[in-house]
Amino acid sequence: MNAKETLELISKNWCNVNDLMRLTGLSKSSALRLKRKIKEYLNYELHTVDLPMNIVVDYLKIDINYLKNLATRKEETNENNK
Repeated sequence: MNAKETLELISKNWCNVNDLMRLTGLSKSSALRLKRKIKEYLNYELHTVDLPMNIVVDYLKIDINYLKNLATRKEETNENNK
């Protein structure tokens, strides 16, 4: 998954197991274990199946500014090559 796709994925409000699998490259069982760990990290009970995406981004330490830089650099490179 490239930077642009990652940014599109993390722009969602909620993160389901499939999103977690795409972000981390983990199998479904590993993603479910990670989801459980993130829920424990929250220290409060969620009444939904999905996790808030901002919590997932914080937990995984995803650098949004770096992804934005990569995405814009790639776009600029593609425009210059035309």
